[in-house]
Amino acid sequence: MTYVEGSHHVTLSVGHAQEDVDFHVKTLGMRFIKRTVLFDGSTPIYHLYYSNANGDPSSVVTTFPWAQAGLFGKRGTNQAREVLLSVPAGSLEYWYKRLIQHNIEVDNLDVFDRRRLAFRHPCGIEYQLVENDNDEREGWTGNGVPREYAIHGLHGVGIHVTTPERMIDFANDTFFSQGQLSEEGDRASFQVGNAKYGNHIELTANVSEDQGTWHYGAGTYHHFAWNLDTLANQDQVKFGIEGAGYTDISELKDRKYFKSVYVRTPGGCLFELAVTHADGGWDCDESPHELGSKFQLPAQFEDQRTQIFEQLEHIDI
Repeated sequence: MTYVEGSHHVTLSVGHAQEDVDFHVKTLGMRFIKRTVLFDGSTPIYHLYYSNANGDPSSVVTTFPWAQAGLFGKRGTNQAREVLLSVPAGSLEYWYKRLIQHNIEVDNLDVFDRRRLAFRHPCGIEYQLVENDNDEREGWTGNGVPREYAIHGLHGVGIHVTTPERMIDFANDTFFSQGQLSEEGDRASFQVGNAKYGNHIELTANVSEDQGTWHYGAGTYHHFAWNLDTLANQDQVKFGIEGAGYTDISELKDRKYFKSVYVRTPGGCLFELAVTHADGGWDCDESPHELGSKFQLPAQFEDQRTQIFEQLEHIDI
């Protein structure tokens, strides 16, 4: 039987590398677990990874700092927009004060009858902290955030769409929605897959903005990745999506730490179907306690290590 286990990671096109590291590590207190480069194309761009304590699937935020290359995107509709992060119940006052202390503007929102905090990455990408009562994932405490407040991982993804019904139909008929839809004003929310947390999709009906960009470009959300657990299951899910007529889907791509295919959804958001395979994982090239300490490269770029490193921005971790 085919299935989606839950979320895997999120990938963003951000501004400059150092401001991205400072935001995720020094402000949000996340663990820096990997420093490598974009696998696609010939432009040397960092691929940076941040996570909770254990780098669990559903806990990882990854970024491409595109400002160095002068490539910028435009946020709009029919595009993934909000990075939704899960924090412990009762932690929002702590986070409000911490964000203000780090010169981040914060708004209080009331969404689906619960308070959450809204703020932005320095490049403009929208973030929200969402409290969850029984999230078992372990937060990272290496950057001054106490364990009782530390970020558990992803809560889900916020997507802006002109026609939410098409995305809901895709989830219900093809992409493993749990079937419980919540609606509030111009928002709809549901969960995908088997997991209890980290797998919320929140749709915002947005007909006031132009189409957002889908290509790489600083300031925009690139894709949201789902955990398909095994390569056999991944292949069957891909087959089912194609069989339902959603043929804008890639062939298998080896990302070293996981293997993936990508599908463009009816709401415009790019979904990745990822599997952390037997030879992958964050510790395939670094020991668990060394994660993020060394500059890693895909095998096809190793003979260009010096040239590539010299073209990248200097960052202090």
